[in-house]
Amino acid sequence: MDVVSRNNVTVAGPEDAPVLLLAHGFGCDQNMWRLVAPALAERFRVVLFDYVGSGRSDLTAWSEARYSALDGYARDVVEICEALDLREVRFVGHSVSAMIGVLAAAAAPDRFASLIMIGPSPCYVDSPGYRGGFSAEDIDELLQSLQANYLGWSAAMAPVIMGNPDRPELGAELTNSFCATDPAMAHVFARATFLSDTREDLKKVTVPTLVLECSQDVIAPREVGAYVHAAIPGSRLVTLEATGHCPHLSAPEATLTAIAGFLGNLS
Repeated sequence: MDVVSRNNVTVAGPEDAPVLLLAHGFGCDQNMWRLVAPALAERFRVVLFDYVGSGRSDLTAWSEARYSALDGYARDVVEICEALDLREVRFVGHSVSAMIGVLAAAAAPDRFASLIMIGPSPCYVDSPGYRGGFSAEDIDELLQSLQANYLGWSAAMAPVIMGNPDRPELGAELTNSFCATDPAMAHVFARATFLSDTREDLKKVTVPTLVLECSQDVIAPREVGAYVHAAIPGSRLVTLEATGHCPHLSAPEATLTAIAGFLGNLS
């Protein structure tokens, strides 16, 4: 299997520049990085891709057995790094991809130099002493609704996830992205995402890490950002003056500033 074709890998920026690997979240694809990728490509070798089952990936490579857990998506990341022989990778993961990056870095530690997590959540379900933002009943209802009527669920939920109701075009874009995903594949990815619990995996992170959160986010409330920051020794937590779960779309300049500042401090 040609991994580059399988994951629709695209590369931009100077060939000899440090590598920046951008990983999209659930229901999205690499196009979601378009407002920040060109500026990043001025200083970095920017690698973009689509997880199998998303965007313009090779859908014939998808299997429920592989992609029913986050480890399958982490394997995509590691295999892309191997196929392109990427080393000293600065990994930028949005939403669930923040934790996929944690798993990938643990699986192939020689490939990764740092992690940047945008709206991470290691567990979405509340438990004693931990607030993930949802009850177990909330998640069950969400997954049942998604499975019963994926297009209707997308139209209702995407604007809520995006936030910024005064900018409806942003919610419409996320809705269209969700709706472009095969419903059966989306349901498997959703279960892998919302039923995951990777809190213990945070202890394995040994590379410099930036945790980026928004001031208001219905998917990853600020308690979650604080938890991730506390669980990763030496990590940096930055709260963007932005709302919603997709600041690379709703607040690209602030997102760029935070990423560039973090990476600049490492060099």
